[in-house]
Amino acid sequence: MRAVCILIFSIIVVMESFSQAKITDRQTYAAGRFYPADKTALTDQLANLFSSCRKTTADGVVRAIIAPHAGYVFSGKTAAAAFSAIPENAEYKNVFVIGSSHVMSFDGASVYSSGDYITPLGKMPVNREISNKLIIGNKVFNFPLTAHLQEHSLEVQVPFIQYHLKKCRSIVPIVIGTNNRRTIMAIAEALKPYFTPENLFVISSDFSHYPQYDDAVVNDKQTAMGIVSNKPELFLSTLEENSQKHVKGLATSMCGWTSGLTLMYLTEGDSDLQYQITDYTNSGDSPYGGKDEVVGYNAIIVTQKQAADEPFSFNDTEEKQLFTVARNSIRTKLFGEKISFSPSELSIKLSEPAGVFVTLKIDGNLRGCIGRFISSEPLYKVVQESAVSSAFGDPRFSPLTKEEYPRTEFEITVLGPLKKISSIDQIILGRHGIYIKKDFRSGTMLPQVATENGWTREQFLGYTARDKAGIGWDGWKDAELYIYEGLVLEEDK
Repeated sequence: MRAVCILIFSIIVVMESFSQAKITDRQTYAAGRFYPADKTALTDQLANLFSSCRKTTADGVVRAIIAPHAGYVFSGKTAAAAFSAIPENAEYKNVFVIGSSHVMSFDGASVYSSGDYITPLGKMPVNREISNKLIIGNKVFNFPLTAHLQEHSLEVQVPFIQYHLKKCRSIVPIVIGTNNRRTIMAIAEALKPYFTPENLFVISSDFSHYPQYDDAVVNDKQTAMGIVSNKPELFLSTLEENSQKHVKGLATSMCGWTSGLTLMYLTEGDSDLQYQITDYTNSGDSPYGGKDEVVGYNAIIVTQKQAADEPFSFNDTEEKQLFTVARNSIRTKLFGEKISFSPSELSIKLSEPAGVFVTLKIDGNLRGCIGRFISSEPLYKVVQESAVSSAFGDPRFSPLTKEEYPRTEFEITVLGPLKKISSIDQIILGRHGIYIKKDFRSGTMLPQVATENGWTREQFLGYTARDKAGIGWDGWKDAELYIYEGLVLEEDK
């Protein structure tokens, strides 16, 4: 009998392993229940939710959000408020979607690894490589995929991702089936290597269940404040205090508290991360809901503070040396005068690698402008080469003449490193130049161009996209955007 049992167990294990290796997409369960099953109707509803939701401009990169998972007619606008804090052109490698099981209990988490998630908007790729690594490397993730099949909390988040985060490459869907704090700590520890700025974590949870409207408002605020404290112990004590109040009808303060706790174990102690409540409603605010037995919805975001950029500068001597290098390089070309100097005579700062553009003007009118974004060569060498190219190699102008040289005004723009951005709000006009890249096309404009023309951010981007990158006025909206600081030096003759 024992041998038979072992054989049966072995067959089950093999079958389970085979089923996980076989590609099986997770089909829709919540479509038609929590949101429209028709693609057009769903797209229209999402467009309406995002256009009417409360908007928040995140102060930094959004690392995680907490969004509700009820029917869209009840909680959709609050969920959109959480997602809308993320710029549409934000690029994440993966979105980890984490929810607490409404269907079954098990001592760990189930990560879907056998295929992709299907919604009326199409297929949302699952990162099976990460999913399988979590399963193979951590016992807490070795639980059945069946936990996903009728679990709505993850699925309702996926259309928001497909609609709003168009550059998202894949998701990692995780269902938590345990209330054991040690297990939740282990889940967070396993996820820690993936909790990086290149990945977004979406925590799916509603808040209070079934109190009266006014009680829900008070209870949900207290729970949310426990979360934004970024102190797991305070959050847990808040849940306990809410329970001890014996609020009429209150079944739970947060149905996905284990998922929220997982996030807090990931963010705990990181002073660069900040929680922010961006919206609150409950089902009583919906025309489809009443004021009795409501369910609460909070939209919460976690942002990473932007590192302060250290401004760079040159002293008067260094500026004069740069303009001398630029002028002498052109003078040598024009008049055949060999003006030699030793690099050792220059400031050490001028021997450091940097990008630079040299602009020539006559009577305030552009006469040439050429340079390099990035260079491994010393700054003074790039100034030499860029000055000569601006004078004699700019295809928009004829070569500079000897007669024009005395009247030529020089402007040198030294560039800081390129920095990829996720929101155009990060562009500071007059301080930042922009570089736009889409497929094989790219273009840039220097910081001073926007202020000289009195442009808005959108105009700055539009002109650069159309006139420099050749991708059309709105081409920047789905392109890679970079900023760089440009220190503009003007010659003091």
